[in-house]
Amino acid sequence: MTRFLGALAIGLLFGAGVSISGMINPAKVLGFLDFAGNWDPTLGLVMLGALIAAVPGYALAKRLDAPLTETKFRIPTARHIDAPLVAGAVMFGIGWGLVGFCPGPAIAAIATGLQDVLIFFAAMLAGMGLFRVFDVFRRDQA
Repeated sequence: MTRFLGALAIGLLFGAGVSISGMINPAKVLGFLDFAGNWDPTLGLVMLGALIAAVPGYALAKRLDAPLTETKFRIPTARHIDAPLVAGAVMFGIGWGLVGFCPGPAIAAIATGLQDVLIFFAAMLAGMGLFRVFDVFRRDQA
């Protein structure tokens, strides 16, 4: 139950943060990405705020044996750049630039009930499902 309540609290905090910051508004995100036009730098401040929160969090995680609601920390250890990482980053960036949504804010934006959000969310779920199918196929071929 503690794990569930912790996840719920963090999820609500994240959802509130992306909502208040405007990240659930694709026009705000696309304005940040439009360097040649009417550039909106406010999303950069959101990213700076995320770093201000994350850096002390990672420093604290290094000092603790385990998080409050898990048996161990799950901090990425990979340090190499490979083709799947680059391809994923490129696809993420293209998708974010085309529609102004990325997964976290899109999930928070579902509460708006807007058709564009629901279509994006359905497409995101379909893409995740296709990845699982192709990943299983790829692993079976290896």
